[in-house]
Amino acid sequence: MKTVFTIISLLLFMNAFTFAQTTKQRLDSLVNSFHQANPEVSMSVGFVQEGEEFFTAYGNLSREGNEAVDKHTLFEIASITKVITTNLIAQAVLEGKLKVDDYIDDYLPSAYQLNKNIRNKISISDLASHQSGLPDIDFKVLIEKDAQQPTGSVDQQLIANMINDCDSLKDYGNYRYSTVSYVLLGQILEELYNSSYEQLIKERIFDPLKMTRSFTKDYDVENAAIGYNGEGGLQAPFIWNIVAPAGLIKSSTSDMMKFLNALLDETTAIANAARITEVGHFKAGNEAIGLGINTIQDGDNTLYLKSGDSMGQSSMLCYNRKAKWGVLIFINQNNSKLRNDMLNTMYESILR
Repeated sequence: MKTVFTIISLLLFMNAFTFAQTTKQRLDSLVNSFHQANPEVSMSVGFVQEGEEFFTAYGNLSREGNEAVDKHTLFEIASITKVITTNLIAQAVLEGKLKVDDYIDDYLPSAYQLNKNIRNKISISDLASHQSGLPDIDFKVLIEKDAQQPTGSVDQQLIANMINDCDSLKDYGNYRYSTVSYVLLGQILEELYNSSYEQLIKERIFDPLKMTRSFTKDYDVENAAIGYNGEGGLQAPFIWNIVAPAGLIKSSTSDMMKFLNALLDETTAIANAARITEVGHFKAGNEAIGLGINTIQDGDNTLYLKSGDSMGQSSMLCYNRKAKWGVLIFINQNNSKLRNDMLNTMYESILR
């Protein structure tokens, strides 16, 4: 009987090993096919399932050079930063510093004086799920002024004037993507902890997870991908300034995999906070918006995902908590269609 159980255990192990190998091979082949179809775009992809990691990368750091990208190559993760911002908010919830349904009035810095018409109406979750109804930065106008650094001119005074002059909430309770909401969330965190947003990320995310290839404002490193806009022109990395909580972070697939593993781990403080962020606050059909994270329900599969787009790069974080897998996609061009096509094909042909 012992021999039979040994054989069964061995067969199960071999089947799992074969599946893992096949999944890796298929993912690598798929990423390769996308690169062959888009040879000018460099891409770095990370995948994890049941704690087993796989990385693949194609292309060069720049279109003029021949140094290859790899899992350590630095990319702008752009709006994936919002997932980290809301994870910090959720950590504050777990520590009893605030509640997601608290109104923002008492948590804002003194620079903000809300109009009486909008006091005690906007909650923390409204900000994080893009339902606040507050006015937002007009990126189209900013890009027309400076296509290389559209956020460079956005400062505290501009944001304060925008919020303080607001006397009504447009589409309150409906989803309307908001950068300003994340500026406010970052500043609320700074008020709660009496620390800078960048320092909070370092102390609560980067350092505990040993994310040594992840950066906020200050970085000067080799092996960084050069960005290109949608037309193929060179694009400088964003200077985020006060808009930092909406898209500041630069990282690599190997480093962000540490964060992704922490999200999937049932025991970490980051995972406990993530489960708070995953609760939907705005729902439409099979999709929902949590705190900085989108949810798609596909049969028995629940996918949590967040995309990111700077002017020169695009990114994606996606995971299935129940199936214990996660995917990271970084490309060195502002090309949301390509990024989305890559994820959709991976999911439909391999991960579903």
